[in-house]
Amino acid sequence: MAKPLVAIVGRPNVGKSMLFNKLTGRRVSIVEDTPGVTRDRIYGDCEWCGRSFSLVDTGGIEPGTQNDMLKFMRRQAEIGIELADAIIMVVDVRSGVTAADQDVATMLRKSRKPVALAVNKCDSIGLVNPDVYEFYSLGIGDLFETSAVHGHGTGDLLDWVLENIPEEADADEGEEIINVAIVGKPNVGKSSLLNQILGEERVIVSNIAGTTRDAIDSYYENETGKYCLIDTAGTRRRSKVDDIIEKYSNMRTISAIERADVCLILVDANEGVTEQDTKIAGLVHEAGKAAIIVVNKWDAVENKETNTMRDLENDVRRDLSYMLYAPVVFLSALTGQRVDKLFPMIREVYRQNTSRITTGALNSILAEATARVQPPSDKGRRLKIYYMTQAGTKPPHFVIFCNDARLFHFSYQRYLENQIREVFGLKGTPVRITIRQKGDKEE
Repeated sequence: MAKPLVAIVGRPNVGKSMLFNKLTGRRVSIVEDTPGVTRDRIYGDCEWCGRSFSLVDTGGIEPGTQNDMLKFMRRQAEIGIELADAIIMVVDVRSGVTAADQDVATMLRKSRKPVALAVNKCDSIGLVNPDVYEFYSLGIGDLFETSAVHGHGTGDLLDWVLENIPEEADADEGEEIINVAIVGKPNVGKSSLLNQILGEERVIVSNIAGTTRDAIDSYYENETGKYCLIDTAGTRRRSKVDDIIEKYSNMRTISAIERADVCLILVDANEGVTEQDTKIAGLVHEAGKAAIIVVNKWDAVENKETNTMRDLENDVRRDLSYMLYAPVVFLSALTGQRVDKLFPMIREVYRQNTSRITTGALNSILAEATARVQPPSDKGRRLKIYYMTQAGTKPPHFVIFCNDARLFHFSYQRYLENQIREVFGLKGTPVRITIRQKGDKEE
């Protein structure tokens, strides 16, 4: 990415995510009064005085910890520091200087990057809070009183950022970026797949279900084009979700599906399609998104035979019968087996999802289809279809005008949909059909 990068770091629960959301102007990072909510690196765009740059929110740094999850979080924060052009260290004025603050400050001084000290939770307006002065002992000279809740002091902080980051390089305009959401139930390998694609430890991977909490954007480019890969938290049944942070995670996943162009629906090869898989796939289908069903952990399937893959694909097709249009790919996020096949498929299903068919071509197919199979009738009254046109894309949306919508049986609608798919492809995307009868007002 051409934009300069600014990392927000600090020990847990000092308000990093709140400040991140305030500066980006969006509720991207989950905020909860619990230490360790943010685990991975969360990216967002910020604009100030006509210049734009990228912000990265990191997990709380706990120096010297022996906890595996906290070690992972620290490593993610260290990667954010390494990649950043400038750093904002956040501390809590109410807690004063802690040993953890001192350790983080020492780490940042070694980085030799420009560092601003945001003394957060200075929520009152007026005289300088005398508790601020003790933070000069951290040896980071550029100190700012801030309130992530109210926004106090953020303007001065952003002015400092612009003075300490390089000018933004000219970005390629008009280049199409495809948003790809990686969705599935917990522990199915979503983060492993993202790391395998990027070739780096971009997100924390653990056998602990629920490790990923936020929806995490990563930009990726290869010979097929540019992509924004969105790793999401595993979505569990509502009856199983009793943690407020996990509820936020599920909301982020649904939001990620809404803003995605293509969804990769991950299924565990060892477990097959579960009830939760069908619900997640249903969310993608109802949202009208292009989709690919990714059967992951293929390397872990034992006793493979000649027809094992075919039989498993038949099982997937049976259990996700409402998504017969979606291609199925078998791969291993752990070993990288067949991962390279994903991107040509992503571009193809995206093309189908955004394709537009002329009215003339549609009505030619409609005439052939109605001549082959007569429209249904009821009590002597026969359905008459006048014409068909495409009303929109993402997904392809067709409107059919007829004499009486009540005569338009669902089975005949499905027949016409299949005829359209057979001629024009439309693989990997749902299709929407609206029936209008004579006299209906057009929207």
